[in-house]
Amino acid sequence: MAEYAISREVLLNRLRRIEGQVRGVERMIKDGRDCESIITQLGAVRSATESVGALLLKNYMKLCFSNETPQCSSIESLARAIAIWSRLHIGDTI
Repeated sequence: MAEYAISREVLLNRLRRIEGQVRGVERMIKDGRDCESIITQLGAVRSATESVGALLLKNYMKLCFSNETPQCSSIESLARAIAIWSRLHIGDTI
């Protein structure tokens, strides 16, 4: 892997932190905390999740364009990853 890429451990640590945040939101709901506090924490979870997704895409682009990984040999692979992430993006309202 390229030296400038984000390490797996960094990504895993961020995901563990998100997992802890989600457990915290669950406790808040169980404890009957006010909606504004819960929504604030959910916003933090969403932001953290989007940040991890952006880091993964950034890594993917760096690896694809450095030609160091054979599974990322085409721009179509990167385009699919971006399309998947943009469909999952939370910014759209229901």
